[in-house]
Amino acid sequence: MILSALVGFAAALVAYSAIFVRGDMSGVMGYLRARGALRRLTEGGADAGAVAAAHDALRTLGTQVGDPVLAARLIPLALLVGLAAGYAVWRVFGRKQTQEGRPDMQERMVYRLAWRKGGVFTLNDLAESSPLDETQARAVTARMLELGRLTRDGEAFSVRSGSRA
Repeated sequence: MILSALVGFAAALVAYSAIFVRGDMSGVMGYLRARGALRRLTEGGADAGAVAAAHDALRTLGTQVGDPVLAARLIPLALLVGLAAGYAVWRVFGRKQTQEGRPDMQERMVYRLAWRKGGVFTLNDLAESSPLDETQARAVTARMLELGRLTRDGEAFSVRSGSRA
């Protein structure tokens, strides 16, 4: 959820920035070059008249590049772009975090653990050594017992021979 919100805010900011400069990246780069030249002029110890003229030129260039009135009118569009980007990220990544795990993947985790433990394991082993929590471990072992893929011997479970596909 946090990733989706972060991407949404970032996309809204980028959309607002692109609208503010009307997509004119060469104008932005020209403004940045002029600002760098002004900084070098100031650091170089130029006289006040030259610095004031460079400030005026930079201010004029800034008004030519940016359009704050257009950007203010299109804030809803920038927010809509951010909302769409956040929703897309949530659809791709976030929804998977809230969904239940697939049964076949959980069974594969059980088989891997059983293989590492020599074919015999307990619920505690499964909960500690796999991404499954205790509730999921109980559910998957119950399902596998019901399907005849596991056998129970007290607290321990063992893989039934020939049960893995």
